[in-house]
Formats: sequence, C-alpha cells, structure tokens
Amino acid sequence: MIKSALAIRHVAFEDLGTLESLLAGRGCEIRYVEAGLDDLSGLDPLAPDVVVSLGGPMGVWEDDAYPWIRGEVALLEKRLAAERPTLGVCLGCQMMARALGEKVYPGPAKELGWASLRLSEAGAASPLGRVGEAAVLHWHGDTFDLPAGADLLASTEAVVNQAFAIGNFALALQFHLEVTVANAERWFIGHAVEIAATHGVDVPGLRATTREHGPAMEELGRQVFRDWLEGAGL
Repeated sequence: MIKSALAIRHVAFEDLGTLESLLAGRGCEIRYVEAGLDDLSGLDPLAPDVVVSLGGPMGVWEDDAYPWIRGEVALLEKRLAAERPTLGVCLGCQMMARALGEKVYPGPAKELGWASLRLSEAGAASPLGRVGEAAVLHWHGDTFDLPAGADLLASTEAVVNQAFAIGNFALALQFHLEVTVANAERWFIGHAVEIAATHGVDVPGLRATTREHGPAMEELGRQVFRDWLEGAGL
C-alpha cells in the first residue's frame, strides 16, 4: 500500500530537503500545500500517513496578520490528539507547541547559524541521539513552553526548549536537520533582510560554516529521520 506524506510549506525555498528523498524512497507520495494559498480547512488532518510542518519567518502569534495560522494549528491539534505521525521543523515545531496548548513567544536571543546542542537523557536515547555534539543549523528567534507530556530532547545555552517528542508519533525540532548545502543558497537569498539585521551574522560566514558542517549533517539528518519514521511505523 502506498503511503502519503503531507508537507505544509510556509515559504517557497524551505522544503523537505533530505527528508524528501527519504520519504520518496520509502514509497511515500508527497504532497506540498502552501500556507496562505491552499485551503488547509479542506484537508482531512488524519488522512496522511505523516504530516510535516516546515519552517518560516513569521511568528505563531501573528494570526491576525496571517489568519491561515489558525487553520494550521487546528489541523495539527486534531492530528496530534489522534496520535498520528507528525513532524515539525522550526516554525512547524512552534505550531505543534501551540496546537498542544502552549505559549509561543520571542526567545531570549536570536539563534542564526551553526551550533551544537545539549541533548537530554531522553534526547540521547531518541533518534536525535545520532547528532551527538555535531553542529546543527539554527534559524529562529522564538521559543515555546514545553507541552505537557512531552519529553524535552535538546537545549542550547540560550534556549532551553529546542526539541521535544511525544511517544513515537510526534517530533518537534526548533533547528534544521533537513537543510541541504545546495538549497541553503536559496535561504541566503530569501532571508537576506533577516541576515542583514542580525548582529554578527553575514552571508559569507553562513556559507562557509554551511560548507563546513552541512555535508555531515545531511547524512546525520537522514539517519535521524529514518529512525523516527521507522519508530512511527513508516
């Protein structure tokens, strides 16, 4: 039986990355829906075998400016309540936290660039344990309260809640394990204003550190996602 994957995309250049080929290789039919353009209310939140909510530059609390946020949160709320496999990355992670009833708000510091994580005991025992002390790509300014019943998987010195899991069906990551070195160049263009406004960050530096850390993280990211998909029955 062919499985289905639904990816909610918030900006055109932030896609499934390494996860796309992994899902396709496992026989999943992948469908992208574009937040703000496609009608999320018309989707059956339980039908896809896996839902992935991707990253984006807006804040979850900006639903007056971006009314589609309410529809996405409602979709994720129903899906998580049914314990259907759900993955959130960056904005998608924050969407999941809100769907689980928690607050999302500006963090103590913007994290933009490559840095390692501090894994919790639960994180080290999870698929995320494969990352170890390797640097991952951070690109966020917001944070969230840890949902009830969730296991905290990772932190950084600046932001405590970097990743969480609920059982084997929900995984939420503030950082980007899906990004590829090739596609990162689109990020440097698409997020040019944000990069220019972030102290101590510039495109040449990001490009250099992405070339340094990105190839290893592409493989580690595939391993993390592969382990999680298998644990979720996919």
